[in-house]
Amino acid sequence: MAKTFAVAVLIATVFCFSTLAQATDFFSVEGKVYCDTCRVQFETKISEPLADAEVRLECRKRADGDVTYSIDGVTDKKGVYSLRVEGDHEEEICEVRAIKSSRSDCADPMAGYEKARITLTKKNGLTSLVRYANSLGFMKKEALPNCVEVLNELGFVPLDD
Repeated sequence: MAKTFAVAVLIATVFCFSTLAQATDFFSVEGKVYCDTCRVQFETKISEPLADAEVRLECRKRADGDVTYSIDGVTDKKGVYSLRVEGDHEEEICEVRAIKSSRSDCADPMAGYEKARITLTKKNGLTSLVRYANSLGFMKKEALPNCVEVLNELGFVPLDD
């Protein structure tokens, strides 16, 4: 009787762990989208969060670049997005892109900084199921007048012509 009970407990434990493993076969990718009010392509203290900006995460095969997974999202009022990504993407290159700004006065893409690469596998030593992407943004058409002061505080000096 004791052996039967022990076997039943073992089977139940294996079943629970296999169910748990299946239940956590996803990642949460989080990041933010901002408006670069100084047109410097990095965040400053006067950068503004972009609510309702559209983002897209795509995973591609390393060999041929074919898209294997894609999910879209939208930022909240603080410019933050959270995407639930299903599956393990160890053999793929995954990137988040800022697709569309919600503001016409802040819609210029940042050349060279329009995407953030993200690792989406459990087989790399990271234990958290949350992955944080670098911030993404769009630039205003014209820099704000107080940008010179902000950049001086950061130690940036104007170039002499």
